[in-house]
Amino acid sequence: MADKPKKPGFTGWKFTLIYLVVFLAVMSGVNMFLAGKNTSSIDFSEFKNKIKSGEIKRVELTESTFTGYISEKKAESAQKIPFPPINLLKSESAPEAVYRTVAINDPELLKLMDEKNISYYAVSRQSGAILGVILNMVLPIALIVIIGRILMKRAGLGGGMLSVGQNKAVIIAEGDVATRFSDVAGVDEAKEELVEVVDFLKSPQKYTAIGGKIPRGVLLVGPPGTGKTLLARAVAGEASVSFFRMSGADFVEMFVGVGAARVRDLFKQARDKAPCIIFIDELDAIGKSRINNIAGGNDEREQTLNQLLVEMDGFDNTRGLIILAATNRPDVLDPALLRPGRFDRQVLVDRPDLSGREAILTIHSKLVKLSPRVDLAAVARSTSGFSGADLANIVNEAALLAVRGGRVLVDQKDFFEAIEKTVAGLQKKSRVMSDEVRRVIAVHETGHALAAAFTPNSDPVQKISIIPRGFGALGYTLQMPVEDRYIVTEEELLGKIDVLLAGRAAEEIVFGQISTGAANDLTKVTDIARKMITDYGMSGRYKNTALTQRGGGMSGESMPDPFMHREYSEAAQQYIDEEVARIAASRYEYVKTLLGGKRRLLNKVTALLMEKETLDEKEFKEVVQSDGV
Repeated sequence: MADKPKKPGFTGWKFTLIYLVVFLAVMSGVNMFLAGKNTSSIDFSEFKNKIKSGEIKRVELTESTFTGYISEKKAESAQKIPFPPINLLKSESAPEAVYRTVAINDPELLKLMDEKNISYYAVSRQSGAILGVILNMVLPIALIVIIGRILMKRAGLGGGMLSVGQNKAVIIAEGDVATRFSDVAGVDEAKEELVEVVDFLKSPQKYTAIGGKIPRGVLLVGPPGTGKTLLARAVAGEASVSFFRMSGADFVEMFVGVGAARVRDLFKQARDKAPCIIFIDELDAIGKSRINNIAGGNDEREQTLNQLLVEMDGFDNTRGLIILAATNRPDVLDPALLRPGRFDRQVLVDRPDLSGREAILTIHSKLVKLSPRVDLAAVARSTSGFSGADLANIVNEAALLAVRGGRVLVDQKDFFEAIEKTVAGLQKKSRVMSDEVRRVIAVHETGHALAAAFTPNSDPVQKISIIPRGFGALGYTLQMPVEDRYIVTEEELLGKIDVLLAGRAAEEIVFGQISTGAANDLTKVTDIARKMITDYGMSGRYKNTALTQRGGGMSGESMPDPFMHREYSEAAQQYIDEEVARIAASRYEYVKTLLGGKRRLLNKVTALLMEKETLDEKEFKEVVQSDGV
């Protein structure tokens, strides 16, 4: 069974609150029952008149009230009954009339009762006073304390101020981690690096006997979704040791000193359970560099980082305590974390290559019923640049699409539809567009496709569609690379620009005017042209010179770093802007000339696309080849 820590507070307090509510309800019922006799509160003068008239036969005297009864029979042991009235054990079925008034120090009242031969007696209400104190003071205070503790538990303070420094790590006991290296694919090099860590946790004496030391910390670095957390679990599963998992954000709270206290508590528990693995996900949440701290001072995050550095220096790694951490922003981490003796080994967990993608698809497809026609290798070729999480999502989306289509097996078309859904977004077949707009879109997408077909080393066209997808795509041309590319030549970059500008060029050739449909294309053209000048040194004036902006991590081009800054002059910036415009203008004229010579083919593909709305790779190639080009 998993050795999960018992979370204090909410369950136990929930039952305590129930008991308190029940107790209050019972006490209220008793009080209502005791006070529910046929009792009438009357004025003192009226009370004396009823004694004079003989209606009241006996009187019970207390410090605060006088109670008159119409019966002469006095309840036995009245002094011993803790709760008033004293006739609680009365056996008559009909309720007895009772008159009650506020006690007044009137000596004439006793004389009057003696004259009328009225039976009167005094009763001590100490028990009733205690009950009143409990109901009026103790219980409300207890209720406020309990509610306050529950609210603090809801706010994430561990059930109270005393437990605020306890860590929030999810602890999985030895042998309960089911993940193995066989469940991880596409990151073979990273697995090889971590095999040594597993071997040390299993046989530490083999390394200590020769005087070797295992790295104290291993930092898993890579883009989101590449399997860093899965690799950490696989290490714990292969080594059969306890696994402490905690996010970097779990250390920091609104109270000063909480993060440092949680770091101390985490390492204390880990030392008690060694050998074990501590895994800190999203390390950059607490490990950001202190050098560029604009606010200055010793804030809570910095205190947490300082405590982590101290703990990593202080523990004995010969006992089998390994720290794994994951981040996609290694560039923002504090240098003190990355020095030898702390996170002294960095393991790159990158996006998988072709064989890795096929292996990942195979793992995620084990529990999915696939058609014999499914070719996972073809799916892998169509998903260049996808991460492991993206591939897992594609398998799941394909299964959902098969169910939506009423099929019991997942077919190849379900996988390709899932890829299109991931890349371009959901189809919007319900969107109604006029024939004129549809023709503009068809011409635009045909321009992209023809430019790709006649541009050397361009990715082949897999599908052309004028069905709207996603948020702003009125149509799309899907190109899939044949193989993974790790370097791109200047000619290939210019070819990408040609394909992107071909849509607008086709519009101008056919209609003599342009539309707003090329907005996204122009953004991509500008990005490529700017990188050619600034990052790749492909300009005339600044040839082989990098005019880069510092910053950025491993989040991808779509997520720029908000703190990037340039390190070049205004004159260089002006040249960059002018050169980007020059490249875009020259390539636009080139692609206009290219498509102008294919005008007949442009009209033919446009007409076919208007008719079918979607053309796949085979249909497009047949049209191009039949034209004799």
